[in-house]
Amino acid sequence: MFALVAALLFLLALIFEIANVAVGGVLTATTLGTAGLLCVALHLMGLGAGWKPLKR
Repeated sequence: MFALVAALLFLLALIFEIANVAVGGVLTATTLGTAGLLCVALHLMGLGAGWKPLKR
């Protein structure tokens, strides 16, 4: 799930960078890229993978 969110954030960052768009002073291509990297890191940690604990 985090990988999908990261891909969407990277896509938005690319569009913002190509169009040279900044929404306010906060939402820029750099912040979207950083949020995408955070989602990739969370995905690589195993969060959002949908695993279930073993039943005993």
